[in-house]
Amino acid sequence: MSFIKKEPREMLTSKGAKSASKLKCGFGIVEVLVAAVVLGLLYVAVLNLQGGNRDALLRIRGRDGATEVAQNIIDSLNSVGLASLSDEKLVNAEGELTPIEIKGIKRTWKAQPGAIQYDMTVTYDATVIVSRDSLYIAKSGSQYDSASHMFAKRLDVKVSWPFKNSIQSINVSGVIR
Repeated sequence: MSFIKKEPREMLTSKGAKSASKLKCGFGIVEVLVAAVVLGLLYVAVLNLQGGNRDALLRIRGRDGATEVAQNIIDSLNSVGLASLSDEKLVNAEGELTPIEIKGIKRTWKAQPGAIQYDMTVTYDATVIVSRDSLYIAKSGSQYDSASHMFAKRLDVKVSWPFKNSIQSINVSGVIR
């Protein structure tokens, strides 16, 4: 059997390396603080992104709801017929057509852009302008008499709703026959 004899200096070096490696296990306070700061910044960025997603969802849902409200108004007026929108019913004292105002139409959706589910409610106001249009007048005549008949009217529906300290609106046009 042969023994390898180590020099005393090599023994100290290897012992010193072992004790130095025992002291280096784990994380230092500086590394932990840097990791906490990085995670904190990432958390703030995710919260900001989630708030932006919520606003975008509310804006899109608000516009989609306004389109639905406008189409429902046009369909409702179309179902009651053209006779309900006669000039006698819509003309004011000055002979001008007055708009139809509809206030406080509410739409509610379930929303979950993040971890929390909540209800989104948007309140709409609508203005309907019924106008006579020369394209929808049928004229006939003879040497004894002439007649004209309006067979359709144009509707311009403006739907508005509040969003972030401003008023958003859309315009939808339709025809009632």
